[in-house]
Amino acid sequence: MTNYTESDERQALRREVAKLAGKFGREWFTEKARSGEKTTELWLEIGKNGYLGINIPEEYGGGGGGIGDIAAVCEELAAQGCPLLLMVVSPAICGTIISRYGTEEQKHRWLPGICDGTSTMAFAITEPDAGTNTHNITTTARRDGDEWVLNGRKIYISGVDEADNVLVVARAEDARTGKVKPVLFVVPTDAAGFEARPIPMEIVSPELQFTVFIDDVRLSDDALVGDEDGGLVQLFAGLNPERIMAASFSTGLARYALDRAASYAKERTVFQGPIGSHQAIAHPLAQSKIEIELARLMTQKAAALYDAGDDLGAGEAANMAKYAAAEAACDAVDRAVQTHGGNGITQEYGMAGLLVATRAGRIAPVSREMILNFVAMHSLGLPKSY
Repeated sequence: MTNYTESDERQALRREVAKLAGKFGREWFTEKARSGEKTTELWLEIGKNGYLGINIPEEYGGGGGGIGDIAAVCEELAAQGCPLLLMVVSPAICGTIISRYGTEEQKHRWLPGICDGTSTMAFAITEPDAGTNTHNITTTARRDGDEWVLNGRKIYISGVDEADNVLVVARAEDARTGKVKPVLFVVPTDAAGFEARPIPMEIVSPELQFTVFIDDVRLSDDALVGDEDGGLVQLFAGLNPERIMAASFSTGLARYALDRAASYAKERTVFQGPIGSHQAIAHPLAQSKIEIELARLMTQKAAALYDAGDDLGAGEAANMAKYAAAEAACDAVDRAVQTHGGNGITQEYGMAGLLVATRAGRIAPVSREMILNFVAMHSLGLPKSY
């Protein structure tokens, strides 16, 4: 075995997840999304088989694996046409942060439900006026006796309607210095003063996006995750996994689109022979195959660095992987649509909806421009531009 091939266990995991997701398939997934239904059946099935919390320690109901394992699950689901966005959020971001920084009581309270799929947790960081700039977060947390009071607004928060709790990033004032610092709270979605309104989206997805209003939400002290002075370190513990998962989400969708395009190109005959025999069709698809495999390799590297505890190295690789995967996915889907010709924009062939789905990868969870800023600054040592 070399460092460039995954372990036999990881490869077996991929095969099992692909087999499971294949029983559901793209048509089932799209039907659920279009009718406003949820993919709960698949979610619970993944949980029951132990794949959902595969990255969470065994003593809390998880599989004791690494971020590379949960990323593999995410990718194989997407490659079967069943991309589950909340996998990025619930086990990877929230599960990681709570596993690393939660108290024993918090871990036992929240992690088992995240692992078996019965209690999903959403993540709320983005705000209407802050966008990618986490330093501009205005959601505030203030102490009131032995309670915390939260106020603020969040936007583009995925799957709040499917979640029992939301991990909210807020800012608290440091009593000693008067400066604000980021703090993390688990907020129940049925808390008084917590309201979520769906945002109409063009994307065909069973997971909805929400604007969240937090008005005088009162929380006990044990809702605070981690050290109140832990600051950005705790928050960033969830952001590398988020980027690695986003990369796998993109490469999975890219693989699905390329697979459909290649199948179509082998069968469709317009002049002499199948259209796949023409280089104008074959070369763009071959190019996508190369781009996808490069992105997958960088994702594998990012996951390996993260699981080895190299947060700095993982940060660079995770950003690069997420960038490369989103670009590869957008191009693969565009080429898949073109390969299908007019059929590429019909509902029957299911390609056009992927244009919006993959396009989101260039924007979220961090924009390609901010990744380029990161690489310019941290990898190349160029002066900061913002």
